[in-house]
Amino acid sequence: MTRFRRTLDSPYLIWLLLALPGADMMQGYFRGSFYYGELMHASGEMAARLLILALAVTPLRLLFPRSGWPLWLAQRRRYIGVAAFAYALLHAAVYAQRLGATAAISAAAREASMWTGWLGLAIMLPLALTSNNWSVYRMRKAWRLLHRLVYAAAMLTLAHWFLAAFDPVPGIAHFAVLGGLEGLRLWRARAARRAHAI
Repeated sequence: MTRFRRTLDSPYLIWLLLALPGADMMQGYFRGSFYYGELMHASGEMAARLLILALAVTPLRLLFPRSGWPLWLAQRRRYIGVAAFAYALLHAAVYAQRLGATAAISAAAREASMWTGWLGLAIMLPLALTSNNWSVYRMRKAWRLLHRLVYAAAMLTLAHWFLAAFDPVPGIAHFAVLGGLEGLRLWRARAARRAHAI
């Protein structure tokens, strides 16, 4: 294996690539060149994009079966999912810090535009905590069942984006891409079952 390939396969590289946008957001925010609204938009959008990417891995492998990059993504899907949670957590933390009082946060959380986001984040928490080899080994079938909740988290994320954003069109466009890829996956799986039954 060449040095370049070892570097490309290093988990430290993928974590660095995933962390760089967040580091840039935070340094800009603390320096005053990145405002609250910009940070909320950027962190929320990054969380949603990474969540979509994690979900899109399987359809992409079906769409490009002879390409190596979907497999490379598949082997790092858990990293991408944890990073999606981290950006969602940053998004929520900045929002909570802005509101300040717990009572104000609780009152705002009663609105559909907010509770969808909080519930999506709550679902993502156990998924992020169990995105490791130890959990996969110990939980076995329960791990797969638990991680199917990622679809619920994605739907709640879409609802939150649609209800809370000034312009919901980008959110709809992002998730339309995922919907198309998932539709392809389901179609291919159904076709494979029919072929096997013949």
